[in-house]
Amino acid sequence: MTGKKADPGQLSFDLPQEPAPPEEPPEGRVVRVLTDVTAIDRAFDYLVPTAWETDGRSEALQIGSRVRIPLAGRRVGGWVIADDVQPPPGVKLRALAKLSSRGPSEEIIDLARWAAHRWAGRLSSLLKTASPVVNVARIPPAPAHVEAHGKETTWAARALEQPRTSLRLPPGFSVLPLLKAAARRGDTLVIAPTLNQAQRYASELRQEGLPVALMPRDWARAAAGGMVIGTRSAVLAPVASLAAVIVIDEHDEAHQEERNPTWHARELAIERARRAGVPCVLTSPNPSLEALAWGEAQMLPRAEERQGWPKVDLIDRRPDDPVRSGLLSEALVPFIRGEQGDPVICVLNRKGRSRLLACAQCGNLICCEDHQVPLTQDDQEVLICPIDQVRRPAVCESCGSVRFKNLRAGVTRVREELEALARRPVVEVTADTPESDLKHAKLLVGTEAVLHRVDRAACVVFLEFDQELLAPRTRANEQAMALIIRAARLLGGRQDGGRLAIQTRLPDHEVLQATLLSDPSRLVEPETVRRQLLNLPPFSALAQISGAAAQAFITNLGHPKEVDVLGPRDGAWLVRAKTAEKLADVLAQVERPPGRLRIEVGPLRA
Repeated sequence: MTGKKADPGQLSFDLPQEPAPPEEPPEGRVVRVLTDVTAIDRAFDYLVPTAWETDGRSEALQIGSRVRIPLAGRRVGGWVIADDVQPPPGVKLRALAKLSSRGPSEEIIDLARWAAHRWAGRLSSLLKTASPVVNVARIPPAPAHVEAHGKETTWAARALEQPRTSLRLPPGFSVLPLLKAAARRGDTLVIAPTLNQAQRYASELRQEGLPVALMPRDWARAAAGGMVIGTRSAVLAPVASLAAVIVIDEHDEAHQEERNPTWHARELAIERARRAGVPCVLTSPNPSLEALAWGEAQMLPRAEERQGWPKVDLIDRRPDDPVRSGLLSEALVPFIRGEQGDPVICVLNRKGRSRLLACAQCGNLICCEDHQVPLTQDDQEVLICPIDQVRRPAVCESCGSVRFKNLRAGVTRVREELEALARRPVVEVTADTPESDLKHAKLLVGTEAVLHRVDRAACVVFLEFDQELLAPRTRANEQAMALIIRAARLLGGRQDGGRLAIQTRLPDHEVLQATLLSDPSRLVEPETVRRQLLNLPPFSALAQISGAAAQAFITNLGHPKEVDVLGPRDGAWLVRAKTAEKLADVLAQVERPPGRLRIEVGPLRA
């Protein structure tokens, strides 16, 4: 490396290469290292110390190895991304400081490099995901081969016969037959949306006697061989001899990384399987349009699929007065009083006490004068602006009345109303609610997060589902269906006796009709027509640009051909291209301005 000597107390990013110390000759094996320093997005060349040749470290050093390197007066971590490289002439190199751990293979590094370009991010962030959480010095011996018990299920075997399969499985059906069928073919990578699901599948397979590595803790065991199971990060896990890839509930938003780069495990899994030449199966009760466009659609016989969904009650609120009737209808009484069994879970995606108030005297909505948005009310009866959190007394500015009517009550207020109607205690579930309060609760209420806090239910009630159906989002229908699927998982199939109750003024909506008839295919045609008409994914590719530097980024972007720039809306722009490849190429060519910038490729909530 060349350049002036850096201040040891300050990490400088202006040094391309540093002069080698006199005791380290420049001749020898040279490797290229990508640092894990977030602010540095480049690689540097380093010598392998001659001492490593005699103690075995040189032999252990390979592409993907985690190392420590001297850089600008400090030691930082990094990955070897190239071996036996030819450094630029005249450059004096420094030596590697430490061999820390094994890391991602060359195959995974190439896949991560593709993903970094595809989702407009840094390679280092993906390599962190692909690396073990604790240092790994060696890989254990390969486990003995164990044959899965039982006869292979027909639908599971058929799904693995094709290279690309989108398998529609109802919520009440287990994916275990598919996992066992894949295990018979060899080392299989399984991606689940939640850690609880991954742990459950791993436990079930181990009970079958199959070798299973649960990511990320079992990184070394995964590299040795067997089934590899984990959440989205496992898509970059080591697999000894990959034979199949399975993504469970591919529709679930948990498969997409929230931080930059916003890569999607489904797309990475598809690409990994393609490169390896092995079958990839995407499962879901309601396959996304992306999955249907990608692979062969397969499903169970109609009668079997119907049995995998719970019984559904649509409570039609159209005859009820929208102001005077309140949120809770009389039809809810049998459900919330436990006549269909306990526990009962009520879902309302509104936090707080009151979300939409009107004056009981003059009927005016209670809104913020500055922002013209509805004010909310907290437990102290104080009105709060949701934009700037300014608080004011609960007084109507039009007529001076202090009496208000809840047009949209928040969860806290609904809990009070539920207790009065159900005539029994109601537990409001928040992030702070201890598990002990949930264990014996018979009636619970909360936002959709409550569906992730319990393992089973006799009845799930969506108190107001229309806000999900009418949400101004590209994927509102898919996201609404995902909520229903999550609830259905707690209830089981028809044979389990669970009931799903949905209050709505839109009973003919395609999402609700698909749920009522246990037939997700009813969603496909109208959703496809809508997306094509509006030129939305999967018929285009989107990226949302936000942050303080977003305006400068859009200016640098200019007006490239075959790209649309929409916005700004709420401080964010949408960049749209015909394909994901075109979008990635365009974003890669834009100079990044200084300042906070978020590039969300494939925004879920746009």
